[in-house]
Amino acid sequence: MKRNIRREDKLQDRPHERLNVIYGVMPVLEVLRSNPGRVERLVIANGAAKHRLREIFDIAHNANIRIDTVDQGQLKRIAGPDSNHQGVLAISAAANYFDADTILEAVNADTLLLLLDGVEDPRNLGAILRTAECAGVDGVFIPERRAVGLTETVSKSAAGATEHIKIAKVPNLNNLIIDLKRQNVWVVGTSADAKIGHTDWDWARPTALVLGGEGKGLHRLVAENCDILVKIPMYGKIDSLNVSVAAGVVLFEARRQREEKLKAED
Repeated sequence: MKRNIRREDKLQDRPHERLNVIYGVMPVLEVLRSNPGRVERLVIANGAAKHRLREIFDIAHNANIRIDTVDQGQLKRIAGPDSNHQGVLAISAAANYFDADTILEAVNADTLLLLLDGVEDPRNLGAILRTAECAGVDGVFIPERRAVGLTETVSKSAAGATEHIKIAKVPNLNNLIIDLKRQNVWVVGTSADAKIGHTDWDWARPTALVLGGEGKGLHRLVAENCDILVKIPMYGKIDSLNVSVAAGVVLFEARRQREEKLKAED
């Protein structure tokens, strides 16, 4: 059971993310029993009575839900000064996640997927999800660590897209990329150093687009595991686009090429 328990000393309720917090043993247990897929993570106070939390730990373990341990003061700051948190709280998503395997099982010759490598700004993620839904993306994958989840701010910024698009969390993007390649999906990353422009790639094939986080781009290993890297040409003095804008540029180029291919086949 220790494998999914982590100490997160810097965990806090950041106002810009508007966390959905459920606290107390019974309320947390009820949400885990009824809808464990909506729980982003659990936060347990150091010294909490583990025998009272046994079922909570069991469900979290089976559902692979992250557990952070913090001191009592930090837990109270997250739950609120007047909360009877009983040493445990759950941070829930503002929308349901899909099972990653369910999305992968539906892969076909027309598949268009989006992988996000560490997007941390909730408004950026919301804008990306809205763009992805409008572009007809079949599924979006986000990592469990070092990335924003489906917070209330994300949901609002997505303007309803979270209710329509399939979003899954995965523990490791590199393992996902390997699985996609086995299913004959082309994995295409974006990089300012790429040799090929995004319009020169054939997006009519089953494809997974991989976008990096704000200011950092793709992690080295993720970039190395992609089949190819493409770039969006820049014509001004600033050398990169916001990740949500880049998502729109590339995804709608992919959609344009696919529409052109359908017209040519008619």
